Amino acid sequence: MKTKLISLAFMLFICSVSFSQGLTFGIKGGATINKLTGKSFKEEFSFGYHIGVFATLGMGGKLSLQPEVLLNQINNDTATNFSSVSPNFNKVKNIQLKYLSIPLLLNYKLSNIFALQVGPQFGVLIDQNKDLVKNGGDAFKKGDFSMLGGLQLKLLKFRVYGRYAIGLNDLSNITNSGKWKSQSIQLGVGIAL
Repeated sequence: MKTKLISLAFMLFICSVSFSQGLTFGIKGGATINKLTGKSFKEEFSFGYHIGVFATLGMGGKLSLQPEVLLNQINNDTATNFSSVSPNFNKVKNIQLKYLSIPLLLNYKLSNIFALQVGPQFGVLIDQNKDLVKNGGDAFKKGDFSMLGGLQLKLLKFRVYGRYAIGLNDLSNITNSGKWKSQSIQLGVGIAL
């Protein structure tokens, strides 16, 4: 699944480059304020980070396509009833997940400096904290699908952005856990190279 997702993103990227009217590459990073929802987690946001690369492909007029590849870290504290999901989870107090995320954003230019961003984000779980794996096996599914929406400020080569991501699929790989979904706010800066 990981290789298929990465191959699909690469093919979309190559196709977009061949039809683009302007191409910019850059690096970006920032804070991820995230929350996992479900009966097993505390209903509060916690901090993580994201770092990666982006490309901006002009499509003419006010539209551009912005594919990205990001390493996203999600941190979350478990609720007191997390052990009710599985007795093996009685020592797990917090969760740390790392995703390789591939957002594919459509930018709509509002002015010379502001653009609205919207699009899907595909995520592949590449790492989770060792206690969770050791105590309960693979509790999380390997893939995540989210929708993003936000605003980007462009000043010369610099980008400042804020966006909201809502997970659309159930992340739980455990039958009696209820649904686990992700929500996050990404705040960051980037620079075009």
